[in-house]
Amino acid sequence: MLELREILPFLIPLVIVEFVLLIYTLHHILTHKTYKRGSRTLWLIVTIAGMQFIGPILYFLLGREES
Repeated sequence: MLELREILPFLIPLVIVEFVLLIYTLHHILTHKTYKRGSRTLWLIVTIAGMQFIGPILYFLLGREES
């Protein structure tokens, strides 16, 4: 069985990348006014509720309007 000490070196970078992606996505949602699909409120909920990579990735694939 794996101990926390063994997997911690892999978890820390993953958590850092996850939070950086979340912060970048929230910044992008809050600074842009148009979206391909949905509204700002919808994408904020999807991004925050699906915080573990899925929400931000969905936003960039489906919601982000190309400028």
